[in-house]
Amino acid sequence: MLYGPSVNEMFGRAASYVDRILKGANPGERSIERPQKFELVVNLKAALGLKLPQSLLLQVNELIE
Repeated sequence: MLYGPSVNEMFGRAASYVDRILKGANPGERSIERPQKFELVVNLKAALGLKLPQSLLLQVNELIE
């Protein structure tokens, strides 16, 4: 099970950050950006037979079976 920032969003934000730097922005003046979107991913193969509550499974962003 993983709860953390969206990897796709992080790559997009990183690309935007690098783009601004390559266009001449000073890296030391750029603010640190925090993730805005988080995801819950559950891998049922790795759950080793654990019974997960239905309420948890309804909130999952990605379910690996």
